[in-house]
Amino acid sequence: MAVIALASASGSPGVTTTALGWALSRGRPTVLVDADPTGGAAMLAGYLRGQLAPPDALLDLWTAHQQDQLRSRLPGLLLSLPGSQVGLLPGTRSHVQARSLAGLWEPLLAALKALEGTGQDVIVDVGRLGLAGSPAPLLHGADLALVVCRSDLVSLSALRSWLTSLHTELEDVGGASSLGVVIVGPGRPYSQGEVGKVLAQVCGGRSPVLGSVAWDSKAAAAFSAGAQVRRLESSKLVHSLETLDEAARQQIVSHAHALTGASS
Repeated sequence: MAVIALASASGSPGVTTTALGWALSRGRPTVLVDADPTGGAAMLAGYLRGQLAPPDALLDLWTAHQQDQLRSRLPGLLLSLPGSQVGLLPGTRSHVQARSLAGLWEPLLAALKALEGTGQDVIVDVGRLGLAGSPAPLLHGADLALVVCRSDLVSLSALRSWLTSLHTELEDVGGASSLGVVIVGPGRPYSQGEVGKVLAQVCGGRSPVLGSVAWDSKAAAAFSAGAQVRRLESSKLVHSLETLDEAARQQIVSHAHALTGASS
């Protein structure tokens, strides 16, 4: 199995929508973790339109960890999203709760990776980088750490300032995680290729851009607000997410082979 973590460098580029849409469009068993320290359980409020009161799943896991029962309790705290193979671990109701969970993230990462026997992959919404209560161990320990960014100058400026420090952080913890960038809305105004050339200047000459997510506000509303969208499965957004999924799997395999070769 693979653990993929998504984060943003600034603003609201669409991390939550991308994470949720990606999980739902895969058509395979997937655990989706809302670890955004902002709180508010955005996926329940948006995609499920507030029809379910946010449970204290992460706080329950923290208690379970203290009782050495985290791994056994985790499956029972996942909410099955209707019509899918996605199990959602809801986020906190408040940013205050997130700050008290610093000791949860490393054991949770280990529990997620221990799900290998179930055949499930894991997608984690880490939220904005640098926030108080940020679940950094989930990002540092993921098989693939992705920063989601729009293609405008303001977003790209913030991203450039984070890439170097993220690369250093990942190297400091062993370099097991592969780092990449996902562009939301390529061509608004800069293309994926143009963005890649600029970011390569701070990434040793290699473009860190793994792929892009199509700008499709109508389809995005299905994931961000639970809107009813006809033929969602054939939308540009879902198609781009399926392409991103394949690129991510190839990157994870390639990085794993590189690590194996380096250690032999």
